Order: sequence, then structure tokens, then C-alpha cells
Amino acid sequence: MNGALLHRGRLALWGGFLAMAFALPLALKSGFFISLLCQIGIMAVFSLSYNMLLGQTGLLSFGHAVYYGLGAFATMHLLNAIGKDGGPLITALLPIAGGIAGLAAGVVLGYVTTRKAGTTFAMITLGIGEMVAACSLMFPAFFGGEGGISGNRVVGKETFLGFTWGPQVEMYGLIVLWTFVCTVAMFALTQTPLGRMANAVRDNPERAEFVGYDTQRVRFLMVILSGFFAGIAGGLAALNYEIVTAETLNAHTSGVVLLIAFVGGIGFFYGPIIGAILVTVMQIVIGGMTHAWLLYFGLFFLFMVLVAPGGIASLVQAQRALWQARLLGRMLPHYLATLPPVVVLLAGLTGLIELSYALLAGDAANTDGPVKVMGMLLNVTTPQPWATAVAVTAVGILLTRWIGGRMRREWNATLATLHGDAA
Repeated sequence: MNGALLHRGRLALWGGFLAMAFALPLALKSGFFISLLCQIGIMAVFSLSYNMLLGQTGLLSFGHAVYYGLGAFATMHLLNAIGKDGGPLITALLPIAGGIAGLAAGVVLGYVTTRKAGTTFAMITLGIGEMVAACSLMFPAFFGGEGGISGNRVVGKETFLGFTWGPQVEMYGLIVLWTFVCTVAMFALTQTPLGRMANAVRDNPERAEFVGYDTQRVRFLMVILSGFFAGIAGGLAALNYEIVTAETLNAHTSGVVLLIAFVGGIGFFYGPIIGAILVTVMQIVIGGMTHAWLLYFGLFFLFMVLVAPGGIASLVQAQRALWQARLLGRMLPHYLATLPPVVVLLAGLTGLIELSYALLAGDAANTDGPVKVMGMLLNVTTPQPWATAVAVTAVGILLTRWIGGRMRREWNATLATLHGDAA
């Protein structure tokens, strides 16, 4: 009975998310937000495919962009090869070609990389990733050199159910469908014997071998399937951007998907989805506001490592446990009380970062007059703005330590109550 209710609840939840995803363009009516949502969908599939290795199988890979990039290049080549003979239906199915390319790469590269685990596996994937990235500039016939390969996703003279995939909102609908299908498929994989054994290989490979399973074979199969879904994400990226460059294969892309999975929470299936939303928003929104966004992201990543190493999903799971125990209301006033001093602290730190950037690398490096910082004209060579930023930061630190300390004590007491009730 409980299993049936859980199944129905899960179907209702997933259906609600799908309906909300399709309704968002109607509510937002903004090309910028539609484009942002397209990127989030692509990165969600990519990060979930990476979490099949790191979160489910315990394989730290530094070369996952290889499958993503090869899937993107294969999709773009096939799109250009079809040309005018194609149509919207064929274009909609092209991400499968990217998935097959990623799967083929997983078969070839996984056979080599999965012979070892742990640090050795990580170093092998790093070497393979750098090798493929170097080849992308050595073989311009396939990779297009520094300029990459471009194409047009609108092919043929017919439409499919009225769609041509030309407008961005139509491409958004296609990405939503592929993201939903891939997410369901990857979640279903976690419920299969292979998914369970991948968890066993992650947690205790010696015991998995003792009960008769070949750990290398399990890792190999997971790399192949992970490459397949990463290739689909690459295919969607190729159709969305209509250009594929060597950047899709390099170490930066592999590093970004690693950070997305870790920030979101590798211990939870939905963690990488949260990470994809957050990191993509930081890249696009904050990146459009300041050139120092990478510094902000680095500080945020450091904060997550120190405060919540389990990722944002671990924090969500903790609140869920309090909600189920009817203890969340006890913590809400403390959360709200901590919010103002945190905002003050962030405002002070942001001021210091922006002033430093303007002085060392911004407009102030070429002029002695006032420059625009955080929407204000300030003379960064004078002590006044620096003193203000330092004062706001100091006040934020003091208030955060004082009110945050009270919240921490209440949190420990609430956890003690929760564990006491559980016992």
C-alpha cells in the first residue's frame, strides 16, 4: 500500500514539474529567461550523467566533457549532412546520435579507465580529457579548429506538428522533453540491479566482489551509460547554440560539471539538478552583472565545502526531516533572524570585491577619476568607499556571529529532540 502511494505521489510530482516547465514561457514571456532555462535543462542532463559516475559509482572523473563534446560534434556533423533532406522530426531525434557517440566513446575509453578505481581512475580520465582536447585542435577536419563547426537546426521545408525548432521557445520545448525523458531514465536506472550494484561498488567493492560481482564490469557499464546521457546533453547543446567548439571538450567544461554535481549534492539524485540551476544562473545572471563572477563562485564553492559538504540537497533533506517531525516551525524564526545580518555581510564583501576589481583591473586602472561601481560613481583611490565597505563587512560579521551562534545552539537542540524522538 505504501509503495503504491509512493509511486503515485512520485508520478504526480514529476507530472507537476513537467507541466510547470511548459508553463514557464507563458508566464515569463522573456527571451532571456527562455534561453536561460534552455541552458539549465542541458546542464541538468549533463550533470545527472556525471553523477552516475561520482554519486552512484564513486568514480571521480576529470574528463567527462569528452562524452559531452563528442556527442555535440556528432550531432552537428549529422545535422549538416542531412541538410535540406531532413525535417523537424529528424532534428528532434538528433540528440540520439549524440548519445550514441557518447556511448561509443564510453565503450572505448571506459575499457581503459575502469580497470582501476579511485585516484588512478581520476588521473587516467584527466589524461584522456587533455588528450582529446588537444586532438580537437590537431584535427580541424572533424573538430573545425578554433572556430568550431556551426549549423542550422531549421532544415527541410515541412513542419512537425507546426514546429520548425527555429524560435527559441520551440527549442525550449524540445529541451524540456529530452530533459524529462533523460531524467526519468536515469532515475529508473538507480532502481535497477545495476544501479544498486553500482552503489555497492561505490561503498564496498571488496564485498561486492565477494558476493560474485565483477566490479570492473559494473564500473564499465556505468561509464558507458553515463557517456550516452552526456552525449545526449551535448546533442541538445549543439542544436541550441547551433555551433560546437573545442571548448565543449576541454578541462574547464569537465570542471564545471564536477562543481555543479558537488554544489548540488552528489549523495542525492536531484542534487545535480539543483546545482545546474544555481551554477547556470550564477554564470549568466551574475556574470552579466560583474566580471568578477568567477571569484564569487569560488567563494561560494569554498563556503559549501566548509559548511555543507553534502551539497544543497543535504540542507534540503535536513529541513525535510524537520518538517516530517513537525520541528521546522521551531527553526523558522531563527532562519529569518539570521537573514538580515547575512545580507549585510554579503553587501560588505561584495563592495570590497567590486572596489578591488575596479582598482586593479577595471576602469580605475586607467583613470584617476570616479568610476561606476555597483551602479554608483565612486573614486576608488580615496579612502571613503573602502572605509564604508570595511565598516559594513565588520558589522555583518559581528551580527552574523552573534545571531548565527544563537541559531546554531537552537539547531543543535532541535537535532537532539529529533534524534530523541526517533530513538
